[in-house]
Amino acid sequence: MEVARTERPAGWPGAPLARTGLLLLSTWVLAGAEITWSTTGGPGGSSGPASPRALLPLLPRAVASQWPEELVTARRGAALGRRPGPEPLPQPGSGRGAEKRGEAGGPSLAGARWGQGIPAPGKPGSARRRRREQPPSVLELGDARATALADGSKGSRPLSKGFQEEVKASRASGAASEELRLPSTSFALTGDSAHNQAMVHWSGHNSSVILILTKLYDFNLGSVTESSLWRSTNYGTTYEKLNDKVGLKTVLSYLYVNPTNKRKIMLLSDPEMESSILISSDEGATYQKYRLTFYIQSLLFHPRQEDWVLAYSLDQKLYSSMDFGRRWQLMHEHITPNRFYWSVAGLDKEADLVHMEVRTADGYAHYLTCRIQECAETTRSGPFARSIDISSLVVQDEYIFIQVTTGGRASYYVSYRREAFAQIKLPKYSLPKDMHIISTDENQVFAAVQEWNQNDTYNLYISDTRGIYFTLAMENIKSSRGLMGNVIIELYEVAGIKGIFLANKKVDDQVKTYITYNKGRDWRLLQAPDVDLRGSPVHCLLPFCSLHLHLQIPENPYSSGRISSKATAPGLVVATGNIGPELSYTDIGVFVTSDGGNTWRQIFDEEYNVWFLDWGGALVAMKHTPLPVRHLWVSFDEGHSWDKYGFTSVPLFVDGALVEAGVETQIMTVFGHFSLRSEWQLVKVDYKSIFSRHCTKEDYQTWHLLNQGEPCVMGERKIFKKRKPGAQCALGRDSSETVVSEPCVCADWDFECDYGYERHGESQCVPAFWYNPASPSKDCSLGQSYLNSTGYRRIVSNNCTDGLREKYTAKAQMCPGKAPRGLHVVTTDGRLVAEQGHNATFIILMEEGDLQRTNIQLDFGDGIAVSYANFSPIEDGIKHVYKSAGIFQVTAYAENNLGSDTAVLFLHVVCPVEHVHLRVPFVAIRNKEVNISAVVWPSQLGTLTYFWWFGNSTKPLITLDSSISFTFLAEGTNTITVQVAAGNALIQDTKDIAVHEYFQSQLLSFSPNLDYHNPDIPEWRQDIGNVIKRALVKVTSVPEDQILVAVFPGLPTSAELFILPPKNLTERRKGNEGDLEQIVEMLFNALNQNLVQFELKPGVQIIVYVTQLTLAPLVDSSTGRSSSAMLMLLSVVFVGLAVFLIYKFKRKIPWINIYAQVQHDKEQEMIGSVSQSENTPKITLSDFTEPEELLDKELDTRVIGGIATIANSESTKEIPNCTSV
Repeated sequence: MEVARTERPAGWPGAPLARTGLLLLSTWVLAGAEITWSTTGGPGGSSGPASPRALLPLLPRAVASQWPEELVTARRGAALGRRPGPEPLPQPGSGRGAEKRGEAGGPSLAGARWGQGIPAPGKPGSARRRRREQPPSVLELGDARATALADGSKGSRPLSKGFQEEVKASRASGAASEELRLPSTSFALTGDSAHNQAMVHWSGHNSSVILILTKLYDFNLGSVTESSLWRSTNYGTTYEKLNDKVGLKTVLSYLYVNPTNKRKIMLLSDPEMESSILISSDEGATYQKYRLTFYIQSLLFHPRQEDWVLAYSLDQKLYSSMDFGRRWQLMHEHITPNRFYWSVAGLDKEADLVHMEVRTADGYAHYLTCRIQECAETTRSGPFARSIDISSLVVQDEYIFIQVTTGGRASYYVSYRREAFAQIKLPKYSLPKDMHIISTDENQVFAAVQEWNQNDTYNLYISDTRGIYFTLAMENIKSSRGLMGNVIIELYEVAGIKGIFLANKKVDDQVKTYITYNKGRDWRLLQAPDVDLRGSPVHCLLPFCSLHLHLQIPENPYSSGRISSKATAPGLVVATGNIGPELSYTDIGVFVTSDGGNTWRQIFDEEYNVWFLDWGGALVAMKHTPLPVRHLWVSFDEGHSWDKYGFTSVPLFVDGALVEAGVETQIMTVFGHFSLRSEWQLVKVDYKSIFSRHCTKEDYQTWHLLNQGEPCVMGERKIFKKRKPGAQCALGRDSSETVVSEPCVCADWDFECDYGYERHGESQCVPAFWYNPASPSKDCSLGQSYLNSTGYRRIVSNNCTDGLREKYTAKAQMCPGKAPRGLHVVTTDGRLVAEQGHNATFIILMEEGDLQRTNIQLDFGDGIAVSYANFSPIEDGIKHVYKSAGIFQVTAYAENNLGSDTAVLFLHVVCPVEHVHLRVPFVAIRNKEVNISAVVWPSQLGTLTYFWWFGNSTKPLITLDSSISFTFLAEGTNTITVQVAAGNALIQDTKDIAVHEYFQSQLLSFSPNLDYHNPDIPEWRQDIGNVIKRALVKVTSVPEDQILVAVFPGLPTSAELFILPPKNLTERRKGNEGDLEQIVEMLFNALNQNLVQFELKPGVQIIVYVTQLTLAPLVDSSTGRSSSAMLMLLSVVFVGLAVFLIYKFKRKIPWINIYAQVQHDKEQEMIGSVSQSENTPKITLSDFTEPEELLDKELDTRVIGGIATIANSESTKEIPNCTSV
């Protein structure tokens, strides 16, 4: 879910202008999360992070409307150039109403991830370079020749630097050829011709100061390499270069302006050079420099306290300052980017309260609040007890939104005016896969929801006052994807008159524009103009033909965008569009309405930028073209007629025009270049001369707001005043005040369908098939009363009275008693796995029943249960800590005097697995079962799932037991892999096993000095085995491939010698088991004569001895060899007798006593050779020694590795017990 707003956040950095002749379009999107929101910007509104952005090769156009009017971005030769291509441009989202922002709303920029500011991922590859990313609406400097070809222009001859001209305008009263002129001055930023970006600040409110930061951004390095700071004190007539005042070697990257006191300026140095901040309190005249110990990624100014600032660092830490950046204090770590907000006046108790989203190690986040000077662990609070999705916290106006995903389905929660969170209720089967908050104006939430069966459209829903219950307002609103993946919802809120929205709806693969006058209850197509520009009749009959508009507002504040309206000029809307059966991106013109969308006129047959002058009393237009221009057009009669004015004597490649900041001083600033390689030209245009005087009462007339002839709009009859056409007088700020505003009698169109109801026909609301209107709220307790809906609710902010109001108003009824029904028990994170020793939080939900009179019991399944008299104490969940691992049946039981209900949940409690060791024999017999087991550490883990992979098998064998039997059918080396799953953890171990028809084995021991040098690690054991093998081959000349030596873990050091049959099949056929006996005899003789020895290190000689025979010296899978069986039986008897004698006289027999002494200790850890009988008991986890006996030993002390890898575990000094909590 995302939120888009058109309001420009306070405290954003100066938006960069970028010079180029190429028209490069991009959009704005940030990585992260599933929910994205924005916040209010003015005083009294909550604020999200305001941050600068690092430059990207393609830079955003989609959110420039979010920037302050004085902090702007223009594109050289392109901001006013025609947009090529048939596709719609990505534009910012609709936002707040005119009463709050004085700006028009627009389509939802769903992909823009921000609060009050923009994070700074920047260029990958350098952490420092990624500190900031460039603000939107920037183009790079392109090659002049390529640009000229792309624009279709021929280029122009550069003019001299520092050129300045003064042209005095005079109204033409004589010859028609005399051109109308506006007074203008042009100033060139000399020496900055190589700079490809600029940032401009001009408050325009009782100040003549303009600040411009130009910079050279190196896209290869990802940093700013040069910068210049310019300042004007005469509205831009002349500028002074201030590089010496900030430091000649200081490279500046960003300009910030305090939103509550625009005399206070912040400049950030480029982090590639240094990390510092420059502060000015006199509108940039002087600066103080302060070093920083961290890199600022984004800043957030307090909406009311001018010296309070939050800074978000590159390493995800949040800092606070109460003296405008001179000193900083760390508040919290692991903060999600752009998810921190200042308090909202009138809602939060403390002005210095900060709302923030803190990431946790388990991949979730928590919503916390604390004060900037008291943000210790003990003073933080969590308004929402459960975990939330990352990048989902939004604090906006009266609302706080969060998202929680359980079982793959997202649930949305809202807190209204800081009340307890409640789950947002959409129609039951809307099943949203994406959601965007469009607006939170006038105590109501507008949301665009993409449902499970939609791909490129969204449905519009509107809420009740608390933002909980949503009803459908319009289906299939067109959406599109920006170049960076952000979603654009084509919905536009008309400024100045509440309740009027425009939307582009997809109907049978055609996109049509609709308008509503009652917040989405009723929609209709736009009536096309009666005549065209030439006065010829337009034949366009509804519903087959109508007017269609492009609803993107400007992402670049220097461009008017394709649609605009102002709160100071109610009813006046200028938009780009076309007439026909559907919306088109070719053959477009510019249209205007003066009566709030009832009737439209065409004013241009090409695309123009049209701005509002003098509080909307006049319109100024400039052709949207990549070619240089020198004229603009002005209209004093809402576009009926236009006067052409020259504003420069030399054609200018226009990057943009700043109009809004100079509305009081009647000055506009045009930015551009006289050639593609010349310096920045700042053209100051003074249009005071076109107004002959200030308006008087006689210059105004009234107009009635109508909806197709109906005088009542949103329950009111409104009459506005506006200037008479042709009166060239200057308006005031309050010129658009309402003359008459009186309530109307309530009619059908003043009511929308309530939650759970759907509209049938024109005005009838009937219950949806899934909704039971007779079911009261769960909060309704016996003996109390509740409001039973009639199926209708009055539209929020509708002011009608009497009439149908009584009929459609919800009626009070007594709460009926109801038995509990639809009981559910879930965990807060939706998972069925909990970790032993940690809190498991359970939520009990009930679809029907009396929450206040229903007893609740929760049995945790481990012998502990809790009971509650009602649901009030358990709204935030019930916490419990399991002290042992296993599967527990959690049972919830609800009961009142009318009935009961039960819900069951099976919870897996696990202890984190840290290590698994696969225990396999070194050698196995073909066609004989092999016992294989996995030892998991720690041992007390509850229920585990084992996945066994044998050889090249693509499908595992799955068991709940830690051991398995397997038969190998082919000789050779086989790989065995076991994976152990415990909750979300998955670990594995792999071993090799050699499979043969038959083999013999002997146990080996060593001279005791080897133990001193034994580090007991797998690599050492493998190397020692290879050394012994080479020594045996050298002494006996036995083929190397018939010998395998495996050294056991632990002390004393011991090993097992395997004598294998030849690998060559021909030799194997010639030979028999007798040959193997001969090899054994050769090896025994060499070992008994102390011929097998090796030098471990200089002066350390190790002798290898025979310890004893294995239980079965010869193993064969063939039958009919009675002599071998008899020999085996005799060997067993002999070995048993030998063991008894060794045990009895072990202190008198040198060397051999080594094995006898440790035999008992190793007994439980070893898996005997596969030659043992099938009746040999399997070793289980319960047979293991206690942890105290295993200190300084390894879990895999007997069965290790195979031919290639003997073991891969490390010696462990301590084995934790997971049951100890």
